[in-house]
Amino acid sequence: MKLHDKTDFCCRQNCAIREIRRDEIALLNGFLYEAIYISEGVTPPPRSILDQPELRVYIDDFGSRKGDHCMVAGCDGKVVGAVWTRIMDDYGHVDDSTPSFAISLYKEYRGKGIGTQMMVKMLELLKKQGYRQASLVVQKANYAVKMYEWVGFRTVDENEQEYIMVCEL
Repeated sequence: MKLHDKTDFCCRQNCAIREIRRDEIALLNGFLYEAIYISEGVTPPPRSILDQPELRVYIDDFGSRKGDHCMVAGCDGKVVGAVWTRIMDDYGHVDDSTPSFAISLYKEYRGKGIGTQMMVKMLELLKKQGYRQASLVVQKANYAVKMYEWVGFRTVDENEQEYIMVCEL
């Protein structure tokens, strides 16, 4: 995969993409909240939304199941983003052998190529581990749709509000 010039942002800004450390797994709770797409002008939901079972599936006991992988973006000693996969029955579920993606980046770090780098590195890891494909679900209005397409995801199903996308590895 050829990356756009902006993806070397991490190198220019003292940032690096690396696997999550065990002592950082609790950070996924906050990143899951950040991953919730909120349309402009809409009031964000309360943090208690993370207690709903359909969201807990993304992070409960993370690291204990097949397909649990996470990479983080660290910039100047601070974790500013995370991309993680899990084989789960989530919104983007396509089958029981396809890991589903979640990705989150603090707002001030978006649009700089960090998310693209995290996606590419995770796709490379999944391919190396023998997975044939990965999936995700994204709101149609989310600006990240273009980035997902750019790294190789294609829409395989949709409903009124969301695309289910798959990347062949």
